[in-house]
Amino acid sequence: MNTKSTDRSSLWLKQGFTRLRQLGTIVTLGICLLLLSIPSAASSTTQLTWLDTAPPDTTGFLKATAPQTWHFPEDFGPHPSYQTEWWYYTGNLETSEGRPFGFQLTFFRQALFPNAAQSTSTSHWRNNQIYSAHFTISDIAQQQFYPFDRFSRSGIDLAGATAIPYHVWLEDWSATEIAPGQVQLQAQTSDVALDLIVEQTLPPVLHGDRGLSIKGLEPGNASYYYSLVQQPTTGTITINDRSFQVTGLTWKDHEYSTSSLSPGTVGWDWFSMQFDNGSALMLYLLRHEDGTIEPTSAGTFIAANGDLIPLTPQDWQIDVLDTWKSAKSQATYPAAWTIRIPKVDLVLQGQSMMGNQELNTATATYWEGAVAFEGLQQGRSLHGQGYVELTGYADRLDAILSARTPT
Repeated sequence: MNTKSTDRSSLWLKQGFTRLRQLGTIVTLGICLLLLSIPSAASSTTQLTWLDTAPPDTTGFLKATAPQTWHFPEDFGPHPSYQTEWWYYTGNLETSEGRPFGFQLTFFRQALFPNAAQSTSTSHWRNNQIYSAHFTISDIAQQQFYPFDRFSRSGIDLAGATAIPYHVWLEDWSATEIAPGQVQLQAQTSDVALDLIVEQTLPPVLHGDRGLSIKGLEPGNASYYYSLVQQPTTGTITINDRSFQVTGLTWKDHEYSTSSLSPGTVGWDWFSMQFDNGSALMLYLLRHEDGTIEPTSAGTFIAANGDLIPLTPQDWQIDVLDTWKSAKSQATYPAAWTIRIPKVDLVLQGQSMMGNQELNTATATYWEGAVAFEGLQQGRSLHGQGYVELTGYADRLDAILSARTPT
């Protein structure tokens, strides 16, 4: 046998497969850029709209119009009769020495048509449901941010969601029930990896009117929305082949809807906060172009004993104390806040734990990152951490995402 010839053949094959993989990546990214637009929801996380394949209106999809009866664990899973859905995890973690990290792992589902029958393709690759995912690690100590995103159809099990057992995945990124009340989060790239065990805290927090979260004055411009808060979390974060054992708290949102952004609303600010006394707070502010807040903006204060106190814009005052400007998008984002909520006798100071937590993805440019909070409630000291999402600062969204009036 000619060893040199065999080595050359092996090298040629390896180079050929490498070129094919590179070509496949380029083609995939090109398709995503052609098909995808910026987020399409005024809510806690980013929705996606496929420009060329989205229906001209939302006829045929169910809409969130009234409070519903929830059924768990079934409602942990997918709701394909609604156009858009997401499962959203963020957390604040640290090592035993106190080195802090933040993470986001979010899965999005978008239906191309109200039902699969509207697609005439017989291919297993072509499917009515498209999934995407965002994964980030914030290394606070090193002031390094690692953002990633990916996309896939749900055909041949490349992506999907099930309720029993609970499992949401896109390739090897996943949220998986491994035991009653335990969910494993896993995601990895060439730079970073996440492997966490999250202890579910039940019952779910139902936002708005028993889980009906209003996002605009148009009929059906709403979502069904719940959270799991104060979830104890343990596991491993890996950065550039160095692993860190971490503990902390995870926040989960699950939301589904067939809705859009009201005309004149340019973006939103969303806050999630988990405090050291066991309480938690969610706020979302839908921003108009003149700086005023949409009246349907809302929030929920979750007391340490589980009591829920709904909040409206009349219940809070939020002042921006500092900003951060992105060198990539040139957008200027809020970076520090004072939050006053007399209804629950709460005053907070919030500060982003690092400036650069901006995601420049194929579908959106937005800021989402780890934030620290401290203040007073009923005269008692309060400390906490959480996540803030800021959209509409790099691009105003209403021109594309305005609610359509049926004709």
